Amino acid sequence: MKRETFFSQFDHDRVVAVIVAAEKQTSSEIRVYVSHRPVTDVRHAAIHHFHKLRMHKTKHRAAVLIFMAPESQNFFIVGDEAVHAKCGETFWEQVAAEMREHFRQGRFTDGIIHGIQTAGKLLAQHFPAERTVRNEPPVSLCG
Repeated sequence: MKRETFFSQFDHDRVVAVIVAAEKQTSSEIRVYVSHRPVTDVRHAAIHHFHKLRMHKTKHRAAVLIFMAPESQNFFIVGDEAVHAKCGETFWEQVAAEMREHFRQGRFTDGIIHGIQTAGKLLAQHFPAERTVRNEPPVSLCG
């Protein structure tokens, strides 16, 4: 996942639309964070941003962050406590492997969308939609 290739192919609007559709099916929150800087420890950076974005403060502790670090050619998925309790580490490893396959083929947006949709199905199953208003931006292109 080369930085220039990633950003030239990243379709922000498609990603946002898929997040909005997934979140209509669940009371959970899904976000994608794309770092513009190199990241040495992608897991640590993802968890840091998960907390910085206050995703651990959701009602059911059921948020998911897909942290992308194209400059470092890496990514990490963080699921909060309740999500992780429902699916376990194997689920996230499988989702990451499937996303990685898209990335190897140069289909970065498709890989991210696959991760969102897969997480969204799990979240909808265990944390069905409630009547709430969402104001959080689903994609952050920062840092």
